[in-house]
Amino acid sequence: MASAELRIINRRIKSVKSTKKITRAMELIAASRIVKAQQRMESSNSYVDVLNQIVADLVGKGGLDKDTEENKSNKAVIIVVTSDRGLAGGYNTNILKAAENKQAELLSENKEVELVTVGKKGTGYFNYRNFESVNEYEGVTDEPKFDDAFEVMKPVIEGYNEGEVSEVYILFTEYISALTQKATVKQLLPVVSDSEENTEETEDTSGGYSFEPSPEEVLEDLIPKYMNATLFGALLNSSTSEHASRMRAMKAATENAEDLIKVLTRESNQARQAEITTEISEIVGGAEALAE
Repeated sequence: MASAELRIINRRIKSVKSTKKITRAMELIAASRIVKAQQRMESSNSYVDVLNQIVADLVGKGGLDKDTEENKSNKAVIIVVTSDRGLAGGYNTNILKAAENKQAELLSENKEVELVTVGKKGTGYFNYRNFESVNEYEGVTDEPKFDDAFEVMKPVIEGYNEGEVSEVYILFTEYISALTQKATVKQLLPVVSDSEENTEETEDTSGGYSFEPSPEEVLEDLIPKYMNATLFGALLNSSTSEHASRMRAMKAATENAEDLIKVLTRESNQARQAEITTEISEIVGGAEALAE
C-alpha cells in the first residue's frame, strides 16, 4: 500500500516539475517582450496625444456640428481588443466584462450594436454567446503594426462616412505600470470636446493652433488619421498589458508549483518512512516467528 502511494506521489512531483519549467519559460519570454512592447507604446503616445489634442481643439471650434446633423444613424460600433492566447491572468476577463457592460448600455438606449473583435479570445467569447462579430481579426495583438490598425478601421471609417454608423467605441486594456492595467472604454466618434474649463487650459498650453482652410475641412481629412492612430495606440497598450499580465500570472504559477513540490516532497518522505517502518516490522516479526 505504501509503495503504491509513494509511486503516485513521485509521479505527481515529476509532473509538477515539468509544469514549473513551462511556466518559468513563459514568464521569461513575457518579461523579454514587455520591454520592446513598452518602448513601442511610449514612442507612439506622443503622436497620439498631440493628434487627440488637435482634434479636440477642432471639435471645440464646431468642426463636427455639420457631420452630427447629417448623420442620423442609430448604429454603434464596438471594437474589442483581446488576446489570441490565454494564460494571462485576468487580462481577457476584465476587458470582456467591460465590453458586455457597454453593449448592454447601448442596447438599453435602443441602439443597433455591431461588434468588431480583435483577438481570438474575444471572438470565441461572443460567438459562444450567440453574438457574432461583423468583423474578426486574429494574429494582431502580439506585435501590432500600423497596417493592422488601418485594416480594422477601414470598414468602420467607410461606414461612418456613408452615414451608416453614428458612434464608434474602442475597448482595450490601458497599460499603466507592470503591476497595473485598466480596462478602458474610449469613444472615438462622435468626438467629445473637452469641458469649458479644460478648453481654457488647452488654449493656454496648446500654443494656439490656426487651421487652413477651415476647421471643418481639416477635421474631415484628419478623422481617418485620428481613428487609425488611436486604434494603433490602443493595440500597443493592449499588447504591453497582455505581456505584463502573462508575466505576473506565470510568475505566480511558478511560485505555486514550487510550493506544491515542497508539500509533495514532504508527503513522499513520509510515505517512504512508513514503507521502511513496515518492512522493518515484517523482518522483526519474521525473525521472532523463526526463533519460536
